Amino acid sequence: MNVSGERLDSEWVRGWCEQTSAALETLMSSFLQTHGFPPGENAVILATDASSKATDALVDLTPIPSDLTTLYWVIGEASLPDVEHGYFIHSASTVADHFRAYGSVQVGDDPSAIVFASDGGGHLFAVAGSGRVWRSITASWFDDFEVAAVSVQGFLEQVGHRVADQN
Repeated sequence: MNVSGERLDSEWVRGWCEQTSAALETLMSSFLQTHGFPPGENAVILATDASSKATDALVDLTPIPSDLTTLYWVIGEASLPDVEHGYFIHSASTVADHFRAYGSVQVGDDPSAIVFASDGGGHLFAVAGSGRVWRSITASWFDDFEVAAVSVQGFLEQVGHRVADQN
């Protein structure tokens, strides 16, 4: 859920993809000149038929929060290794693999959450049934988590600002 308590809107996610991809193009065009080394592969990858099937399988596997389902109907995954210390929105198939291996994570006062992203330092991001996004305090599935954003939309807004602010 976003700040107003509404569900994540797929059109909003599409707009986020367009804005973030445009900001990434600008960032990558000057990256070598600015940093002295070439950038990695930075991309927001839109959903495909295969990723949609993986989303369906994930929904069948676990009680996935609705905002995460909406996210995966639009985005297949995102890899942003050169934005700050890196941000990665995992594919639905990766989330399912991790859920099979580790299960859900325990976060604050939410009963459990599904890990769907990570950063370049190995910290995990998980979304709970409440819609809140949590970040692991250490690079561990089993340590404490703290609130990172009030919603998946808030998380995406934060990542989008970090891309734009790095330009």
